[in-house]
Formats: sequence, C-alpha cells, structure tokens
Amino acid sequence: MGATQNKTGLIVAGLLLAILMASMDNTIVATSMGTIIGELGGLDKFVWVTSAYMVAEMAGMPIFGKLSDMYGRKRFFVFGILMFMLGSALCGTANSIVQLSIYRALQGIGAGALVPIAFTIMFDAVPHEQRGRLNGLFGAVFGMSSIFGPLLGAYITDYIRWEWIFYINLPIGLIAFGLITLSYKESLEHSKQRIDWWGAITLVGAIVCLMFALELGGKQYAWGSAPILGLFAGFVLLAAIFLLAETRAEEPIISFRMFQNRLYAASNAIGMLSGAAFITASVYIPIFIQGVLGGTATNSGLVLLPMMLSSVVTAAGGGFLMSRLTYRAILIPTLALLVIGLALLTTLSAETPRVLITLFMILVGLGIGASFSVLTTAAIHSFQVRQRGAASATLNFLRSLGMTLCITLFGIIQSHSLTRKLTDAFSGSDQTAIPHGLNFSDPHALLDPATRSQISPQVLGKIAEGLSSSIVLTFACSLVPAVLALAAAFTMGKDRLNPGPESDSDADAQGYPAASH
Repeated sequence: MGATQNKTGLIVAGLLLAILMASMDNTIVATSMGTIIGELGGLDKFVWVTSAYMVAEMAGMPIFGKLSDMYGRKRFFVFGILMFMLGSALCGTANSIVQLSIYRALQGIGAGALVPIAFTIMFDAVPHEQRGRLNGLFGAVFGMSSIFGPLLGAYITDYIRWEWIFYINLPIGLIAFGLITLSYKESLEHSKQRIDWWGAITLVGAIVCLMFALELGGKQYAWGSAPILGLFAGFVLLAAIFLLAETRAEEPIISFRMFQNRLYAASNAIGMLSGAAFITASVYIPIFIQGVLGGTATNSGLVLLPMMLSSVVTAAGGGFLMSRLTYRAILIPTLALLVIGLALLTTLSAETPRVLITLFMILVGLGIGASFSVLTTAAIHSFQVRQRGAASATLNFLRSLGMTLCITLFGIIQSHSLTRKLTDAFSGSDQTAIPHGLNFSDPHALLDPATRSQISPQVLGKIAEGLSSSIVLTFACSLVPAVLALAAAFTMGKDRLNPGPESDSDADAQGYPAASH
C-alpha cells in the first residue's frame, strides 16, 4: 500500500510540474517582451510570439485529448513534455522574432497535449477518495503560476538574460519526464480506431483563421480590411465543414453527443463564460491602477496579487469540498461572488480608495477559484475512461476560446469608448496640450511614464477620467458572461464526487457514456 501511495505521489508531482511549466509560460514571457523586441527587433511582428503559442495550444487540445483516449495518455503526455522542452530550447537560441514565433508554436503544440491530459491522468491514476483534494491542488498551481510567472519573468530578464525564461523549462521538464516515465503505468487497453482526419484538419484551420483574425484585427490591419474579413470568412467556412464532419465521423474529435449530458454541457458553459469574465478583470485592473490612480507598479503579477491569492484559496477549498457537496453547491455561491466582485468594479472612479479596489479584487478571485478545480472533475464525471481525455480537452479548449473571444470583443468596446471620450474632452484648443502622436485607442500608451511626464496635471486628469470610464464600461460588459455562468451552475443537477471506490469496469457498467443517449 505504501509503495502504491509513493508511486501515486511521484505521478502527481510530475503532473504538477508539467502543468506549472505550461501554464506559467504565457505569463513569464509577457513581462520580457520589451527586452526581447529591443534585442531581436521586429516590433511590427511581436504579436506573432503570443499568437503562435495560443493557436498551436488551442488547436492541439481537443486533438490530443481524443488521441489520448484512443491510443493511451502516457505516450501523448510524454510527447507533450518533449515537444515543449524542444520548443523552449530553440526559443532561447532565436535570433529574430520570426524564429522565436516558430519555436513558440512548437511550445504551444506541447502545451496542447500537456494541459488536458494531465487532468485526465490524475483522474485515472489517483484513488477516488483523493481526487477532489488533488484537483484543488492542480487548480491552485494554475493560480500561482499567474502570480509568479510575471515576477519570475521580470527578475530573469533584469538580472540574468531573457533566454533563461525559456531555458528554465528544461530542468522542470526533465524532472516531470522522469517522474511520469518511471512511475505511471497505464493499465487501459487500447484498440486501433479510425482517426478523424477531416475533423482534425478543419478544426486546426478554423482556429488558425480565427486566432489570427482576432490578433491582427485593429493592430496590423483594420477590422474591415480584406485580410481580416478573409480570415473570418475562412473561419466560418472551415467551422461549418468541421461541424458537418463531426456529425459523420465514427470517432469525432469533439463528440457533440457528449453535450447531451446535462452536467457536461453545464460545466463547459461555465468554463467558457466564467473564464471570459475573469480574464477581463485580469487585463484591465492593472491598467486602471496605473493609468487612473497613477500607480507605479509596472508588473501585473504584483498588481493582481490579491486576486490571484484569493483564487488559490477557493481552488483548493473547492477541490476539498467536492466529495462533501455537489458541484452545483460549490459553484453557485462562488460564482455569485464573481458577479458581485465584477459589479463592484463597475463603481470604480479616480476617487476610489486602493483598499476598496483590493477588496473587490479579492471577491473576484474568490469567485473564480473553485471553477479551476471543480469544473474539470465535473466535466469528466459521467464518462468512461475512454472518453475522459476528450471531455477534459474540450473543456480546456472552450475555456481558452471564451477568454480569447471576450478579451478581443471587450477590448474593441473599451478602445472605442476611450477614443470617443478623449476626443470629446480635448476638442478645440485643448488639443495643443496633448503630446504629438499620442494614440487614444491604445491604453498602454497612456501608462508610459515618459509620455505622462509631458502632460500637464489638468490634461492628465481628463485622460484618467476617460480611461476610468471606458474600463468601467468593460467591467459592466464582463458581467454578462459572469451572470450567464452563474445561471448555468443552477442546471448542473445534484452530482458530486463519489467518495467511494470506483473501477473502470464500474464506470462502464453504470452506463456513464451519456454521449450515447
């Protein structure tokens, strides 16, 4: 018994390291981009560094999730570790932004395998009575990576070299590789099945078109330009072909029959909607504090610390309570806190005390934390072992998609609102007080200390007022997905994590593949 527990502990340690490596990579790079661009050049192409990673990760999630169901978790998880390490090693050697973007895509492919399969391996390998507690630990790792990623990235860039934000993944990956390779023995038998090539190709194509349209629109190209409209048209066409292909495939990448299960459908809806609301707060609270209150913190990790720490609390608490309360009973009160926190953020102004903003941030963090740990378990709760990879991957895919879509949509709303308000405020003679070339539509330009030092206090006050108003409008918009997520939680039923033993044959015998309804 002790040997089995030790082996389980090694497996969990390997999974946690892999998740930490993949989830921290986006945040650790963000604070280093200025230095990287300064060395490699390519300011007009830096958006590809993030886009390439996100496109590869999102496109890979459902594909690797399905393949892990068909051919085994271990081989694809190990592939993900090795691919992520290869991409990381190459990123450190890049001598141009184009090279760095290509190598980041390799990292994204690895992350697309690591994130969804890690949760599935945990669910398969960990004793039933420990799943809730460990799922809370997994959720806490996601929250902690959001805190320490930017801090670590800034420190490494300032005191070592930016290349080491990628090289640091190599020892972490090697340890994870060793732990999983030596400790995880997969017992599931696999039979060769037909691969849904049409589904895989059209899904990747649709995601590539959508992500590049969202990343390039309003930046490199106008939203109404031919390239952006062409990308959106390509997305619609490929998405339509994908939907048709999935209804006819024997083993579809994303099985729409799985959504006939009420708990699964509700979990995916909550993940997509709550993630969209949370990412809005994560992006715009630092901008508000720096641009409106004149805060000096330039690192989002420090600014967001109260929110992220509180999310870790409910992530761990939610995982612990899953065997005692229903999923619905955990998520309804926490999502209500998310709605309350976002509603309070809509009351912000330049006069709002910093302590109140911190309190509002804590409420938002408490509101989102439980979804990190509870939703994955709820999503795969009703399915056989051979369907859990696809179920976990689809949840992670839809959560990422919801975050991407909403931050783009709300960004357009915030930008237009800010431009309109500042244009009205500085009509006529006030225009002469504005530094030449200042772009109203870019809130980050208003945070630059060099730019702000050229602006008189009176003019800076008007800019802060317009920025505050536009960000508050964005928080109001984020209430829509938050309220919808709360409403979806009421439809989850009375399922909870069964604290009793379960075997794979038990799951099969209970008719869990609700997808076959």
